Amino acid sequence: MKLHIENMDREFALKILDWKYEKPYDYYNNDPTAEDLKELLDGTYFALVNEEDLVGFFCIGKNAQIPDGHQYGVYVEPYLDIGFGMDPDLTGKGYGYEFCSFILKSIEEKYKKTTFRLTVAKFNARAIHLYEKLGFEKTDEFPAYSREYWTMIKYTESASILK
Repeated sequence: MKLHIENMDREFALKILDWKYEKPYDYYNNDPTAEDLKELLDGTYFALVNEEDLVGFFCIGKNAQIPDGHQYGVYVEPYLDIGFGMDPDLTGKGYGYEFCSFILKSIEEKYKKTTFRLTVAKFNARAIHLYEKLGFEKTDEFPAYSREYWTMIKYTESASILK
C-alpha cells in the first residue's frame, strides 16, 4: 500500500458512514445521521488513502474516547487518544499492521514525546492482537454500552525516555 493522509471531507465521511462490517464487527456499523457526519468533519478525523482510494481513517483527541470511560477515570492521564477504522473489505487480510504503523509514525512526527492511548472493545481479539504487536499495553478496563472495553497505551520512543 502507498498510503497518505488527507483531511476528512464530505465524500470520505459519507463513504465511511456507509461501511458495513460482518458479525461480530457489525458493532462498528453506522446508521448515518447528520450528527455523525458533523463529527467526522469536525477536524479531528483524517482519511487514509491508497493512491486515490479511501482505505480507512483515524481520529485523535476526545472523539477517540468512549464517553462513559470518564466516570471510571480511564482518561485522566494527558495521553493522545487515537482511534482507527479500516474499510471492512480490507479487514482481516493482514493490512492492519502497515495501516496502523503508518498512522502512528505520522502522528509521532507531529506530536513529539507523546504517549498514545486507544480504547478497544474486549471482544475484538483481532484488533487487540494487532495493538499488542504494535507495542500497546492493556491498562484499564471498564463497561459501556453493554460491552467491556480496555484502554491500551503505547509510549513513543521519545516519550519512553521520560517515563
